[in-house]
Parts: sequence; C-alpha cells; structure tokens
Amino acid sequence: MAERGLEPSPAAVAALPPEVRAQLAELELELSEGDITQKGYEKKRSKLLSPYSPQTQETDSAGQKEHRNQTPAPAATQTSAPSKYHRSRSGGARDERYRSDIHTEAVQAALAKHKEQKMALPMPTKRRSTFVQSPADACTPPDTSSASEDEGSLRRQAALSAALQQSLQNAESWINRSIQGSSTSSSASSTLSHGEVKGTSGSLADVFANTRIENFSAPPDVTTTTSSSSSSSSVRPANIDLPPSGIVKGMHKGSNRSSLMDTADGVPVNSRVSTKIQQLLNTLKRPKRPPLKEFFVDDSEEIVEVPQPDPNQPKPEGRQMTPVKGEPLGVICNWPPALESALQRWGSTQAKCPCLTALDVTGKPVYTLTYGKLWSRSLKLAYTLLNKLGTKNEPVLKPGDRVALVYPNNDPVMFMVAFYGCLLAGVIPVPIEVPLTRKDAGGQQIGFLLGSCGIALALTSEVCLKGLPKTQNGEIVQFKGWPRLKWVVTDSKYLSKPPKDWQPHISPAGTEPAYIEYKTSKEGSVMGVTVSRLAMLSHCQALSQACNYSEGETVVNVLDFKKDAGLWHGMFANVMNKMHTISVPYSVMKTCPLSWVQRVHAHKAKVALVKCRDLHWAMMAHRDQRDVSLSSLRMLIVTDGANPWSVSSCDAFLSLFQSHGLKPEAICPCATSAEAMTVAIRRPGVPGAPLPGRAILSMNGLSYGVIRVNTEDKNSALTVQDVGHVMPGGMMCIVKPDGPPQLCKTDEIGEICVSSRTGGMMYFGLAGVTKNTFEVIPVNSAGSPVGDVPFIRSGLLGFVGPGSLVFVVGKMDGLLMVSGRRHNADDIVATGLAVESIKTVYRGRHTGLLAVPQTCQVRPYLRTFSLSVPSAWNPLPPDLRVARVLTSFRIAVFSVSVFYDERIVVVAEQRPDASEEDSFQWMSRVLQAIDSIHQVGVYCLALVPANTLPKTPLGGIHISQTKQLFLEGSLHPCNILMCPHTCVTNLPKPRQKQPGVGPASVMVGNLVAGKRIAQAAGRDLGQIEENDLVRKHQFLAEILQWRAQATPDHILFMLLNAKGTTVCTASCLQLHKRAERIASVLGDKGHLNAGDNVVLLYPPGIELIAAFYGCLYAGCIPVTVRPPHAQNLTATLPTVRMIVDVSKAACILTTQTLMRLLRSREAAAAVDVKTWPAIIDTDDLPRKRLPQLYKPPTPEMLAYLDFSVSTTGMLTGVKMSHSAVNALCRAIKLQCELYSSRQIAICLDPYCGLGFALWCLCSVYSGHQSILIPPMELENNLFLWLTTVNQYKIRDTFCSYSVMELCTKGLGNQVEVLKTRGINLSCIRTCVVVAEERPRIALQQSFSKLFKDIGLSPRAVSTTFGSRVNVAICLQGTSGPDPTTVYVDLKSLRHDRVRLVERGAPQSLLLSESGKILPGVKVVIVNPETKGPVGDSHLGEIWVNSPHTASGYYTIYDSETLQADHFNTRLSFGDAAQTLWARTGYLGFVRRTELTAATGERHDALYVVGALDETLELRGLRYHPIDIETSVSRVHRSIAECAVFTWTNLLVVVVELCGSEQEALDLVPLVTNVVLEEHYLIVGVVVVVDPGVIPINSRGEKQRMHLRDSFLADQLDPIYVAYNM
Repeated sequence: MAERGLEPSPAAVAALPPEVRAQLAELELELSEGDITQKGYEKKRSKLLSPYSPQTQETDSAGQKEHRNQTPAPAATQTSAPSKYHRSRSGGARDERYRSDIHTEAVQAALAKHKEQKMALPMPTKRRSTFVQSPADACTPPDTSSASEDEGSLRRQAALSAALQQSLQNAESWINRSIQGSSTSSSASSTLSHGEVKGTSGSLADVFANTRIENFSAPPDVTTTTSSSSSSSSVRPANIDLPPSGIVKGMHKGSNRSSLMDTADGVPVNSRVSTKIQQLLNTLKRPKRPPLKEFFVDDSEEIVEVPQPDPNQPKPEGRQMTPVKGEPLGVICNWPPALESALQRWGSTQAKCPCLTALDVTGKPVYTLTYGKLWSRSLKLAYTLLNKLGTKNEPVLKPGDRVALVYPNNDPVMFMVAFYGCLLAGVIPVPIEVPLTRKDAGGQQIGFLLGSCGIALALTSEVCLKGLPKTQNGEIVQFKGWPRLKWVVTDSKYLSKPPKDWQPHISPAGTEPAYIEYKTSKEGSVMGVTVSRLAMLSHCQALSQACNYSEGETVVNVLDFKKDAGLWHGMFANVMNKMHTISVPYSVMKTCPLSWVQRVHAHKAKVALVKCRDLHWAMMAHRDQRDVSLSSLRMLIVTDGANPWSVSSCDAFLSLFQSHGLKPEAICPCATSAEAMTVAIRRPGVPGAPLPGRAILSMNGLSYGVIRVNTEDKNSALTVQDVGHVMPGGMMCIVKPDGPPQLCKTDEIGEICVSSRTGGMMYFGLAGVTKNTFEVIPVNSAGSPVGDVPFIRSGLLGFVGPGSLVFVVGKMDGLLMVSGRRHNADDIVATGLAVESIKTVYRGRHTGLLAVPQTCQVRPYLRTFSLSVPSAWNPLPPDLRVARVLTSFRIAVFSVSVFYDERIVVVAEQRPDASEEDSFQWMSRVLQAIDSIHQVGVYCLALVPANTLPKTPLGGIHISQTKQLFLEGSLHPCNILMCPHTCVTNLPKPRQKQPGVGPASVMVGNLVAGKRIAQAAGRDLGQIEENDLVRKHQFLAEILQWRAQATPDHILFMLLNAKGTTVCTASCLQLHKRAERIASVLGDKGHLNAGDNVVLLYPPGIELIAAFYGCLYAGCIPVTVRPPHAQNLTATLPTVRMIVDVSKAACILTTQTLMRLLRSREAAAAVDVKTWPAIIDTDDLPRKRLPQLYKPPTPEMLAYLDFSVSTTGMLTGVKMSHSAVNALCRAIKLQCELYSSRQIAICLDPYCGLGFALWCLCSVYSGHQSILIPPMELENNLFLWLTTVNQYKIRDTFCSYSVMELCTKGLGNQVEVLKTRGINLSCIRTCVVVAEERPRIALQQSFSKLFKDIGLSPRAVSTTFGSRVNVAICLQGTSGPDPTTVYVDLKSLRHDRVRLVERGAPQSLLLSESGKILPGVKVVIVNPETKGPVGDSHLGEIWVNSPHTASGYYTIYDSETLQADHFNTRLSFGDAAQTLWARTGYLGFVRRTELTAATGERHDALYVVGALDETLELRGLRYHPIDIETSVSRVHRSIAECAVFTWTNLLVVVVELCGSEQEALDLVPLVTNVVLEEHYLIVGVVVVVDPGVIPINSRGEKQRMHLRDSFLADQLDPIYVAYNM
C-alpha cells in the first residue's frame, strides 16, 4: 500500500464508532482483493476519517512518542525513518502479537557476533524505469475462495522480529563475514596480489593516487548512447574503430598496456561503478571465519560432485530400530461392512438426524443436511449417473469409471451428496479445485491427472458452473492441458428420482478403488493417490477408535473438506459414527475468524478440526466475545501439529483459552500424508494426567539427520512436540530418506513408513512410482529384507521417541540437500519472515498467514521455542481486527541444481511502496539471518512485485511453478541479490603452473609420447611454375603502368551503389592517368618529398584506389584511414586525429565534402582543427602529367602503412614493404587462381588488413575484375550483395562477418522473395569471410542453411586468417580439401591442451579450420612463455614465417625490443635453421587430417582459437571471451549480444537486452548459472544494457576494452548492474 497520510494509532481506531470501524474494515478488504484502486481507497478512507481527524492526529503523535521511547535506537546505517504504514501496522501491537522473550533472547544471542562489523555494500545500480511497479489494483486479484495453507511461520516471525531488529541493524556486518569465503574464486585469491588496499572507503582513490596517469585525453565515447539519448533504440550505431586515447602499440617505452589495464587509465577516479566494484572486492577479500574445506584437486579435470564429509559431523550411534506397532484395531459388532452401508443405515433409520451444517458468509448456519436427505439425494444422483446420462445400450458412465468433482470450498453439502452419490453408483470420484482461469498455476498438471484417469465427466453445482470462465459464445473454456469434459450439474432439480425397485448394489468393502485424492509433488507434477473401499473403511474404524468417536457427537471442521483430514473426519468418520459436522469454510474465517470457536460454543461440540492458523486467528479476535466456552471440547485436533512450530501455537492458544474452559489434555496434534493417510494422532488425555514431554534437539545434529539433545547452545535448539502414537492396527518404521529403504538407527532422523490397511493403494496409472512408495520392504544394514510386510512411505521426516511417541521434524517435499546437509525450505521461509519486513515484503490477505506449497508444512523459526506460556503475549485488540487480513507474508524457498550441488533460492513479494533502500536492507538482513541461524548460504534472493507469484488453487504460492519461472527467466523480479561467492565452495583448485620444466624437457616429453611438433606450411613458392609476365616487375606501380600499356581498356574496378547500378568504373589506363594527376598534385600543392606519409581519407570507392597509386607514383607512403561519421564526429574524429598524429602525416588527401567536414565547427568541438596538416581535395584535378614516376631503390623500401584498431582497443600501424606487397598479391593470386578473365565481388571495408589488399592491390597485380560493394550500401538494400553475385555470375566473393550477419538476420524471412527475383547462388565457388578471429561457425552454418534453397553450396563458405604482423596467413582458395571441423574439450583448452572429443560430448567446442595456409607461408605453434615449439596436442601461439610478413610496427620512437619480439624472433630451441618468425598474437593448434593436400601429402589444418591479448586469466586457467559469451547468449531469448571482460580479476558480463526492461533482472541468475555450470567461474558483475551499446568495429568484432572503459567511466546508462556477492 502506498504511504497514507497520518495513520491513526490503535487507540484512535478503538475510539471510532463501531459503524466507522466496520466501514474501514470493508475498505481494507476491497483494497486487498483488488476491488478498488489505491487512489480510490485513500480517498474513501480520508473521507471516513475526516470528522475524527484532530483526535486521530493527537493520539497518533502520542502513540509515536511512546513507541519511540520503547524502541532501541537503530544503528547508523538505519537512518531512514519507518514509514507511516509501518507505524500503523505495528503500533506496538503487531510485534507483540507473537512475541516471546525466549525467542528474542535466542535470536539476539545467535546474531550478536555480527553486530560490530561493518562493510560498505555495493547496491545494485538500476535505471529508474526498471522498477516502477504497476499499482496494486493492476495486479492479479487474490483468490479468496479458500485456503488451507500452513501459516505457523508467522508465529515465529513475530518472535524473531524484535530480536532481529537489534542484531540485524547493520546488514553489512553479515555480508562482511559470509562473503569473505571467496577463496572459492579467483576474484578473492588474486585480488590480494594487486596489493592490499586498506580500509573500506576511498580505497579506489588511493589506488589511483599512487598510479601515474598519462596525460591523454578522455577516451572517445564509443557507445553512442548517453543518458539523454533514446535508450530504447535497438539499432546498433555505425561500426567504428576506436582506440582508447593514447594506446598506440610501441608508442614509447614508458607506456605499456598493463598499467592501463590495472588502473583503468582515463577513467574518473570517483567513478561510481569502480567505487562499487572496489566495495565488492573489499567484501570478497578476507577468508570466511569458519574456514572452508580445501578445494578439490582437479587432477583428472573432473569436478568432484560431492564434498568430502566433515570428520566432525555427528553420526548415529544407536542400535537399529525395530518397527513400532499400534494397538490392535478393535472388533466392534455394529461396524458396517462398507461406508455406504453406514449411510444406508442412518439414512433409513435416523433420517432426521443432522449430518452436515453449512454456514453463510457471516458465519451463521444456513442449511443442515440430514442423514435422510443425504441418503435420498445420493441415491438420486447415483441413479442419474448410471441410467440417465446416455442411452440404455450406451451409458456414459459405468461402475469403475472416474469422474471429477468440482465444487467450491463454501459448498460442503453439494460436495458430500456428489461424493456419496458416486460411491453408491460405483464410480470413482476425483475431487479437484475449481479452475479460475485458463492458465491457473499447476492447472496443466491437474489436466494431466484427469487425462491419465480417463475422466470425461465433471460433476459440479449450478452456481459453480455459472462462475466458470466462458468463451464468447458461452461455452466453458478449454483449460490448458485438460481433456474435453462434459459438465453435469448435480442440483436436486436436475436429478431423476429412482424407481422404487431400484437399489444400489452395496458389496462389502474390498480392494477395489473408492476415490482418488490428488497430491502435488515437489517437482509440481500431480499424482492421484488411489484409496480402496477397504482402506477407506479401515481408516474410519481406526480414526473412530483412536479418537473415541461416538454417535451423535458434534464436530466443527475448519479444514478443506475435499481432501486430507477434513475429508476423513468431516465426511467419512462422521457418517460412520452418525456424527454432526459443522463445516466452517475459509471465506467465513476471513470475515469472522472467531466463527469456529463460536460454533464450538453454540453446538457444545466435542471435537474441532483445525490448523495452527485457526488457533492464531481465534487468539487475535478473542476479545470480540469473552463469553465463549470451550469446555465441551474433548479433542482439539491440530492437523498440522506435525510441525515443530505448532508447539508454540498450541501453548499460546491454551494459555489464552484455558480460562474459557479449554482442557490441556484436549489438544491433540496429529500427522497426516496423502499416501499413508493418518500416520499418528495424540489420543485424548485423562484429566489431570501429566502432558507428554517435548524434545529439545540440536539443529546441527538435525541437519546431518541425527538426533542429539541440545545441551550447549540454546540458540541452535529445536523444541518439538509429539504427534501421539501409531494408529490402531498399524505398524511404523523409520527408513533412510535416500537410497534403499534401510532401517534407521534409534537416534537417526528418517522417513516415516507405515504398514496398515488404512493407507492408499497406488498412484493411479504410475506403476513404477507406486512400487517405490506403496510397496516398500525395509532392509537392515546388510541389505537383507526385514520381514515381508510392505510399508508405505509417508513423505514425513521424523523419529520414534521414548514411549513409542512419534515426532515429526519436516517433510520430504521441503527438504533441501545442500553440501550434504539437510535444510527445510519452510525453516528458511520462517527465518525470512522473522526479519522485520513491514515496509518491504508484501502480505497478501488471501493466503492465510503464510504462503507455502500445500504439500509443505511450515516449520518457521526453529531455534528455541518457549516451553511455557510466553509472558509477553499481547493479542491484537478487537478494533484492529482488520489488520489480521493483511499479515500474510509471501515467500517461496526452493533449491536449484547449479554446479554439482543444490543452491537455495528465496523469492519474496515486495510491497508496491517499498523503497530501493528498504528492499536492499531487508534482503541483506535475510541473508545475514539465514547464514547465522542455518549456517547455509542463500544463492539467490529475489523480490518480485506484489501479488505476482503463481498461486495454488487454495491461494498459496505454487512453488514448482515459481521455480520453473525462475529457471526459464520469466519471474520478472524487481530486486535481486546473488551470492555465488558465499555458496559455491566446491570449485576445483586454481591451476598452478609447474615451475622448473624447461622447454627442452617439454619437447623431449612430446617426442617420447609420440607427438609431432605442431607446424604446417603452404605450398613451396619455389616449386610453383608461373608463365606470368607480371613476375618481371618488382613494384605494384610498375605493374599498373605495364597494364595501362598492355591492356589499357581492361576494366579493373566497378563500383556499385545501393540500387545495384554501376556508378564508377576504372580501366587500367584510367586508373593510371588518375594516379598520375594525384601524384603531380602531391608534388605541386603538397610540396612533398619521397618517403613522406600521406593520409588517404576517402569513402570506399575507386577514388581511394587512385589516391593510393598516386602516392606510389609520387614516392609517398599512403596511410588509408576510415573517414569520420558525419553524425557522430565526437566518437569517430578523435581516431582519425590520432592516426594522423601517430603517422606524422605531411598531408591529407580527401574529397571536398570531407575537407569541409574536417574544418567544420562540429569537428572543432571534437579535435583541434587548426593543427591539421595540409588538406588537399582530389575532386577537381588539373590534367597534368608527372614528368617522372618514382621508383624505389630496393623492394624492401616502405610501400604503405596499415593502421587498425585491435579488439583490445590497441591502435597499431604496421609497415608493408614493396616486396611484401608483391609476395602477398602473388600468394593470393595462386591460392584463388586469379587471372585477367575472372571477376570477383568484394563487400568489405577497404581500410586495413586483407580487406585493403583485396580492394586496392590484388586486381592490379592479377588483372582480374573487382566488383566493389561498399558495406554501408547494404544498409539501404539488403539484397545488393546477393543480387550482384547472381547478376554477374560471380564465382568468388569476399565479405566480412558484419555483412554475413546483416544478410542472415535481414533476409531470414525473405528467401521466397529472393526466389521470385530469380536469384541463384549456385555459381558461387568460394564465399570467403575475411576476419582476424576464430571462425564463427554458427553464423557460417546459419548463412549456408538459409540460402541453401537458392543454390548456395555449404562447401562454398569459408574463412580467412590474418593478423597485424601478417594480413593473410590462411585463405581457402579454389583447390585443396574442404575446411575441416573438430570438437575439442573446453576444459582441456583452458589448460592449453587440445583433446578431441565426439560431437555432443559435454563441454565440447566446435572449431573450424581457418582456410588453407597460403603458398610460401610456414606456421609453428609455440608456447608463448617459453618460446619453444609445442606438440600438436597443445594450444600455443601461432608464429608465422612468410615473404609477405610486415616489416615492423610504425612508431614515433623506434622500440627495437618490441620490433624484434614481434617480427623477428627465434624459437628458444629446436630450430637449427634459426628461422625468423613473426608472432601473430593468436592462440591455435595444428592437427594432421586424413585429407590429402595438393602436394599429395596429408593435410595439416590450422585452427585458430582466439587472440592472446583477449584471453582472461582466471583461477590459473586461460579463458576465451567468445566461449563465455556464447554460453551467455543462448541462455535467454532476450539477450541480443553479450561481451565479457575482467577488471581487478572480477569477471564482468555485459548483456544487451532486446526484450522488455522488466526482463532485465531475470538475466542475472541465468547468466551467473550458465557461466558457473559451463566454465567453473563466478561472475562478479552482471550489466544489462540497451541493444547497440556493445561497440563493434568495422570487421564485426567486439571492442571489449572500449566497453570496459565506458563501464568504469559510468557512460553506459545501464538498465541494471548486479554486483554478485
């Protein structure tokens, strides 16, 4: 609820007139049920209170003052004042309601040790729009039909509230302790190596203060998304190459990358993001106080799944238990042979005796069904079912068929008639809940049960039928997963009276099925427990004997009458014993919580069937009527008395109502389950006899399944009460909950198994599960069967204590097995509830007091329970009775399997008006409390908007559905906190590299193991015969001149526009003449000398090619640079400026348009435009010939400079000599078989690397025709590239990954359009992707598959490999074998080893060969650290030797060491020839294949794995970002793109969200899970951003370092940033 004005105090409300109080209560009810908006509620409420406002305000202020005096001052961290809502709801009364001094002391003592510590926690960063919640009235209205949920957790919650109020004041203190255990991850162990950073605040500033920051300008904004720009844009900005300012390879000796990496150079010191990361690092530094077990040694690269047992854990020491027998089932002469016979007897002889009384919504009796009426109406229904639904020859129903019973919880009369009508007809009733919507949580599973039971008919009442959801034409909707049902109304007016001679056949009870009761399992599947007629009868007899039922007694039933104890006592045992049941539906309890007590008083009832919820509600409202008397009660059956917390409920209720005549011996807890039915019940005691004792157990022992009396620490004690003895005629044993049913020892907790005639017989249609549950033969420790009597597993955990008393401590369905210890989901729910949460956690009125799965019994706060009446019990005054309907906290707890263990997930509903700080504080406190009390870490804590968790039919949280939503990323939390560092303690040991092993030893080892040295080579150039005149020329400029003379009109280049029309061509002569003019301009206007550097700033086209050859003619050194983007100058122009400065360009050649742009006012805002070198435009050139063309003195002279920005953000320029250019063109020509009559299509950026060579150099050398398609034109016409290939029947085409991705995504649904346009790609022989990275196999396969239908051969698509030192190492070419693929083991790859695995193997990675090695090229795989060659089973750096390797880096100051290390380095051993190698900076491996190369030898394939600079060294292992990104990208449909990087050894994952912003927080656990599962890494930070934020360069490669710098500089405008604890 939103904050209200000034809330009246309890005293003020008490002073209001009764009618105003009633109107207020009604208003609260409307709001909580969603019948009124928040605004409307406040308006009506203020109108009601306005006449009394002065009095209200005055009283309220006094109440506040008194409250402040009583409450201890909060710690400094808790500065925010409690909300007004908080005051009104607590008001000194709410917390007192459940308060117990013993509880308080226990929690204070348990958590006091955390109080002193403080730690600054990084709060998640959230964009405002992400957590704007819909108003309460927009949420799904709560189900108000009924509930039978267990709510005792709330009892615990109040008891804990006061204690946690003090001990949890400082939430950080817990995280400080619990998260320090991060030695599990590299983040912790390696952070320390960065130098200890003292203190918790200002740490980052200290780091920066001691770091020399170079005087470079701030990095360009590479995101093109600022906080003011439209964040919803899903279009990625223009691809741009951006180096961080000042990062130039080899720029000067004092500047290196590592300093920048470590200090985030250029990032503001006070960056919010980096400060939060520093806070996170501080929380992860210190080891956790209870030392974690040693990590597992990862010798075999396999994770040890189960942690080694703790040697100090308690172990059972008792003897093996023997089964315990109940008293014999007595033989009573007048017991009927079947339950139907009992009905016939009473219906005939005692027709006017009351059988069942229904109440109206006010709690008053509205209708009493007599035994006569029940018998006659049941007869009519039985007759109708068998004879009137079909024809005589084809009846719709016959005995043995199953029918569904669909009746609301407020109509017990119609249900009882229908149930007994089915029994009389011999059909099998299956009671289910009324479906409310087509997509009810769990509805599909109910449908599965109906289908498996073969149900085609549903019985219901007329009122219920009208309320079912209908289609537009009035038919009942087809519920999801349900079979088609025929609906039959069972109201009397629609039933046929049977003939006088018709009587149902009632045979003695046998093993034939009587009815099916549905049960929801832990996983959410619904099973039908089939109960035989004999078991139904025997169970009634056992209950009658145990409860000492007698004829004419009155029973008040508050339970659900359709299943469990409500059905057994209220519908069966009452008919057996001719008793009178008064059914109190849940809807009545909501409006009149004391109604059941009033019914006991009014009818002098002997027995009441209740849950702890009903005890609690009666206590809250007991002041309404002080004259009620419970003296008639001989049994108050508490059906959830199996829960340990029920002892406090029973004690409190007894203390309050003993003065109203309640006898202590009347309280009878019992334990039940769907399979075993009533397991045990406490018999009604003798007045004055001593009450049974309680067990005070050690919580630590319980988590290991061992019973230990708690003697040391009272804070870890659990007090439980017994649930009486075994049922008459039954036998009980305790077996181990997992594995074979081995009998437990006497001091061991296990699953309770029961053997008797009174249990279920099977799960309908599930023979396998039935055998494991209903036909269990216990075995001894040796595995031998103990007897031959089958037992039924009850699903309850407990033990048999002294005197054969049965104690229950939990349920199998609520069991969480974490690191070998057992925890109960409901315990954790209760601990969460105990944390003060009024301002944070939503409390829906419809769920009883606690929303938990129906199959779970709530066991809230399980520390000490008071053994006496709580001294401070202060029930709620009657005038605040309306508050009780808002006290349902909605928390779900379940476990998910992540990385070989179960991890605990807590999901709670957040109040609509809770602030971020409140929520975060509450979450932190819950984590602290659970860690402190249960000694277990919470993996994920999520808050979802109020009233959005899926509900069970009775209003509780549907746990399995919630878990499913969480795992599939559809939960949509509004707050989330992940704690993988705390929980994940089973990571393998960080890899430690073995010192002292020399490279020679490695080589010898490889040879001994029979592994060949990993090396490969292309064809030998010396053995290739060429009859090509071009070989006479050493320089490209000479070749162009020769072609201009020999073939002047031969077209070398054609440039296309977006329409596919040719806008420009260049023949050999035209290009030559154009180049001559440019060369003369350079001499005349530029006054340049030979050897001067000239920047060429042109859009992709023939102008660029002409300018390049003009520079060669003039003897200048061309430097091609991508022009700045006119719409994004601030981001793109600094890169241009940097290359101009670094290359020391004497002049810039460009177009007039770009020249104006360089000197524009907009450009002046980005760079200093006054210091540009001379700018010459080449649009209008004088027709002047150059007197003499320049000829370099030697081929080793510099031909051009190739500048590019690497993916790590490094700007590097390499020098290409004339001989290297010639050798490069020759190698490509030979590989691709290029000659003058050939045509190729190029859709690439022409500014660097192989793209530049193909665009500008190869056509001139080989004489083939190049059709040039600028990639930017594809944005206007996606069909351009493919239509060109089709039009010109191109055999060889070159593109980039960006182009391929654009076509795959943009034309994915346009294949039919391509067909109608007549496009056929069967002409393509090679489609080569030009890249400097690992081949993107998924994209290549998608492209091939997509265009297979228009003729593209999958064999045609291949890739190239080049690097900065050598732009073309591999290229598929036209001859030679097809590219090969292998599957390698990812885990081995992290250890720099290569292990081939089969397709589909876990942790396998598909790699493709990067084309064939070019002629004249040799490669060797080298250990990057030892510089020695490695075997072919190892991953290493690719070193290359070839005539077209670049000469070196172009630097301002020559850095000889860098030059020698990268371009002219030698192997440290094993190379007698002392070959000079160049280091590519890429990791890869060589494998000899079974294929035959052109030379006739077996083909050696080179596989590129990734760039060495980009690898992440984490936990001593080498990770490739692309592998982690691939895992993350496939985890959720809304992840458009992903990038990872590390900062101070924290792994940061950035994901682009292409869906709704409400999905942002769903991604955090999914990303954390998948990286942990597949890569054994803990994600430190998850950043969710808009599409297009991750910068991509012109080659389609992610620029992760730019992203990292933008993140640390807080420039990303993220949707959400989660800091995993």
